[in-house]
Amino acid sequence: MSRRTRVSILGATGSVGESALSVIGSQGPDSPQFEVVALTANTKVEALAAAAIAARAEVAAIADETKYSLLKSLLAGTGIEAAGGHDAVNACAARPADVVVAGIVGIAGLPATLEAVRQGARVALANKESMVCAGPLLRSEATRTGAKFLPIDSEHNAIFQVLDRPARVEKLILTASGGPFRLATNAAMAAATPEQACAHPNWMMGAKISVDCATMMNKGLELIEAAYLFDVPEERIDVLVHPQSIIHSLVAYDDGSVLAQLGLPDMRTPISYALAWPDRMPLPGMERLDLAKIGRLDFGPPDTDRFPALRLSRAAVSAGGGAPIVLNGANEVAVAAFLQRRIGFLTIAQVAGEVLDEFLGGASAGAAPGSFDEVYETDRWARSRTIEKLKLAA
Repeated sequence: MSRRTRVSILGATGSVGESALSVIGSQGPDSPQFEVVALTANTKVEALAAAAIAARAEVAAIADETKYSLLKSLLAGTGIEAAGGHDAVNACAARPADVVVAGIVGIAGLPATLEAVRQGARVALANKESMVCAGPLLRSEATRTGAKFLPIDSEHNAIFQVLDRPARVEKLILTASGGPFRLATNAAMAAATPEQACAHPNWMMGAKISVDCATMMNKGLELIEAAYLFDVPEERIDVLVHPQSIIHSLVAYDDGSVLAQLGLPDMRTPISYALAWPDRMPLPGMERLDLAKIGRLDFGPPDTDRFPALRLSRAAVSAGGGAPIVLNGANEVAVAAFLQRRIGFLTIAQVAGEVLDEFLGGASAGAAPGSFDEVYETDRWARSRTIEKLKLAA
């Protein structure tokens, strides 16, 4: 019998983590392909304990230290180790595993993602902000340790699946659904509520990424991630609005061929590909794509006037240095303020653009961070300036 693949899941109670556990569970206990090493969560302690017990994990860590005692009691008698605090989450990422699913949202996931890279694991990357903020540093570290990035965002996973001749690529084409406000007027978006912004037409996701999809900042961050992940300049990466979310991305080659990966909008497909790579694995019971039933696929260019986040992202990755860090940090603060109903929807991209412009006008704009400490320092500056601009309590 072949050795089982050891898997850790960072952010096990989020949408990506739940999908990863579903993929692992679909293989059944009689022919287990995977062995779960570590599961982590931020605050959802009951869900974490239940997932750890169901998956027979070795260890479960809750980032919120105030909930460690409850986690320990929930796992009492199971043989599963309990741990608490951010250092414990990072230790879980460093625990030997074949695959580490990096599903923590935001730059908060960078320390744990870095630990996974440092142990030389295959990193199933959903935490795009890590690559956006520290892409060159992470790639350098992966070269040193032998770690490999296996993207599980549907768009980057699609490119990964059809990118067989990198030297012959003319362009990468990221598809975007357009989000819940694809056809909305500026007036409607100005009045949008968090509930409306989080009502994505095709995907079930957490609040932060749902709002990013509504502003199209998510696609902008994915553009930056693709530039770093696949080593392709920004001007050779296009964005195409495709409301049905059936074609997840495309790669155009210099012989006129355009290769695409298609599938229903279900995160289990890209996750399964990353977990089983370089093989594929069956997903029994999952609905299959029926193009005749769908009937039509629509495409169009993005509207960067109504969705300026795409324009900001191109400016950030073109400038390089700390600019992508600043854009991401400002956006995270602004999205949190919107979800707390402190600012309007259109203010998110507006303030992120103001903070980015201020940074680009500074003397250190073009300097690339030489260390992860410098990444965090730039992120702190961006957050502080955004808070000041939004007049929020620090």
